[in-house]
Amino acid sequence: MSVTVVVSALVLFPACEKEETNIGKVEGTYEGWLTENDLKSGGTVFGNPVEATAEVTITGKNEIRVHCYSNDFDTTFMLNYFEHHDSAYVCFTDNDFEVMYGHIPGYGHMGGMINNMHDDETEWLYHMDDEHKGGDEHFGGFDMTDNTFWYRFQMMDGNMPYSLNFKGQKNKQKRHDS
Repeated sequence: MSVTVVVSALVLFPACEKEETNIGKVEGTYEGWLTENDLKSGGTVFGNPVEATAEVTITGKNEIRVHCYSNDFDTTFMLNYFEHHDSAYVCFTDNDFEVMYGHIPGYGHMGGMINNMHDDETEWLYHMDDEHKGGDEHFGGFDMTDNTFWYRFQMMDGNMPYSLNFKGQKNKQKRHDS
C-alpha cells in the first residue's frame, strides 16, 4: 500500500507545478516588417513596408528589453510581458506605465505579487484585473505557436499622430502578412 501512495505522489506532483516552458520562447531575434497605420490627413513616413528587426532580451522576471530597428528607425525600450495560454502580451514598465495609465505599477496588487493568482487565472488576466481599468490600451505581444512578435509604436509628426506596426517572426525568413 505504501508503494501505491509513493507512485501516485510521483505521478501527481509534476502536474501541480506551473509549466514555464514558454517563458524563454520570447527571447530572440524577430525579423519582419514595419508598416504604417496612417492616422494623419495625408502623406506617409515610409510609404511601403520596410524590413525591420526586433531583438528581444529577457532582463528580469517578466521583463524584456526590445531593440527594434530598420534603416530609418531605431529604438530601444523596456516592457513587462505576461503569459496568456499560447501567447504573451506586453505592457509598459515603471514611469512609462505611470504616464500611460495614471498610476504606478503594482498599485493594484500591492507590489506586483503574481503569487496571488487564482488557479484558472493566467499572468495576463491577473495583470489586467489588478493593474488596469476597462479601455486601457496595450500595444503588442508574442504568439508562441508561430513564434511571432508584434508591436504598435504610437508616433507623432508635429501634432499629427500615427502608428508604426512591427510584425516579425523569430529565426525564420522575413514575411509580410499584416
